[in-house]
Amino acid sequence: MLEKILKGGKLEKKIIANIKNYLNILYSAMECLKNVFITKDIERAHCIDNLEREADLLRREIVSTIYEGAFLPYIRPNISTFIEIVEKAFDALKTCAFEFRYLNKEFFEKIKDEVIKIAEINLEMCEILIKAFQCLIEENNLRERNLAIRICEKKIDEIKQDLTQKIRQREIVNFWEGKNISEFIEALVKISDLIEDASDYLYILDISLR
Repeated sequence: MLEKILKGGKLEKKIIANIKNYLNILYSAMECLKNVFITKDIERAHCIDNLEREADLLRREIVSTIYEGAFLPYIRPNISTFIEIVEKAFDALKTCAFEFRYLNKEFFEKIKDEVIKIAEINLEMCEILIKAFQCLIEENNLRERNLAIRICEKKIDEIKQDLTQKIRQREIVNFWEGKNISEFIEALVKISDLIEDASDYLYILDISLR
């Protein structure tokens, strides 16, 4: 039944292929952000804008194909919500890259290890999400993938505590510096929150289809 619902027709197959590409672009954008942190090359951050534009075209195509009549009516909102959550992850990536351009480089050196570690875990979570979506299509159990993402999210929460301590020790020069640091960290950790939300939604979708 699940295979028939998800793989049934031409429109469904088109959406599934586009979602796979959409998630792969998210992975590439996260990898790009990690490399920006490692190299401290601000110019590399433009790759995220390019990937986000590519992803936005795919997202529009996915949504329009759903409106053409792909999937049964009760499944369409679930697929759309999943895509919306992933779109928010792209937004958080863009915000993070933007704020990094204005981050005090001396301060970044003090938090670099934690930031790169979070970026690496975000990348790992995205890879697991891609595998979770594949499990949904292949009718495999998503529970282990969902659990793995939750474990990763807890690791990021722990690192965030260390980051918060370092930030509190810094004397903020002005409002804009404080805003810059706050929004950078918030966007960085929000990525993992959104991936966890997307994973939970896949799991709920999987259960509802059985």
